[in-house]
Amino acid sequence: MQATAYTYDSESRSGSVLLDDGTPVSFDAAAFDAGGLRLLRPGQRVRIETEGEGEARRIVLVTLQTF
Repeated sequence: MQATAYTYDSESRSGSVLLDDGTPVSFDAAAFDAGGLRLLRPGQRVRIETEGEGEARRIVLVTLQTF
């Protein structure tokens, strides 16, 4: 699934993305580390993997979207 980086805190390695429908979804350091990224800037297109549904949905991987 694709999204846009919305917030990122380099100290905690956590932040949030906006899905294409505008829904914000948070991610934690484990999801950030799973993608192998070193930095993330707001506005960057990312690829995410999620698990769960609705309120229980969580991001398990964040990486840059490549074409």
